[in-house]
Amino acid sequence: MGVLAGRTALVTGASRGIGRGIAERLGQDGARVGVHYGRNETAAKETVAAIEAAGGSAFTIGVELGLPGDAEALWAEFDRHADGLDILVNNAGIGNTRPIEEIDEKEYDAVFAVNVKAPFFLVKHGMTRLRDGGRVINVSSGLARTAAMPNNMAYAMTKGALDVLSRDLSKVLGSRRITVNSVAPGVIYTDNTHDLLHASEDAWEEIASLSALGGVGDTADVADVVAFLASDGGRWITGSWVDVTGGSLT
Repeated sequence: MGVLAGRTALVTGASRGIGRGIAERLGQDGARVGVHYGRNETAAKETVAAIEAAGGSAFTIGVELGLPGDAEALWAEFDRHADGLDILVNNAGIGNTRPIEEIDEKEYDAVFAVNVKAPFFLVKHGMTRLRDGGRVINVSSGLARTAAMPNNMAYAMTKGALDVLSRDLSKVLGSRRITVNSVAPGVIYTDNTHDLLHASEDAWEEIASLSALGGVGDTADVADVVAFLASDGGRWITGSWVDVTGGSLT
């Protein structure tokens, strides 16, 4: 029996990358996992298949975030599969890497709609579904606290807002013994970062050198921390920001 046996989890943006790694780890630990996706149903089904192949249980939820009514639509879909929730992981996000001079209002609003507004309203509409003693884990970014990187300004701003949500929500839900934390990865090797890491001969070495551990993380490095916070071992940690950058901020 896994440490999360009997619990139900929902991971947004779980069809690929960090979200998929988290979903697979929670499934490995015994949770029944809702695998949310925005557009890539095929990839989400692959995540479910991987969880099931390892002996776990999972289901897909397809709702595009960043649109009006997205939270209500997601929970309506969730209710078709489960009657309550123990672990909510707000992982879905979009980014941009452009200077402020090139970002228009439409792009700015889109990043905030997915990265900030969606988690806020998912929590708002999900609180009645979240069982006492549950967990809310928000996937932030080391960019929210690292040295200034102007071309990531809008994205970093959204992650700073997500950290405030974690801190303040921990007070709101604390009386129900529900913990709320932010987990902040650095550069993690995924299909999304493949081009960045292989942009040049020296790119990997340069990015790896930012870490005190001298490397680039993978999805398991983040998923292991999320799994700990989701377990009984994380019961006395709340309102915290957990650095999972491999020491890139030191």
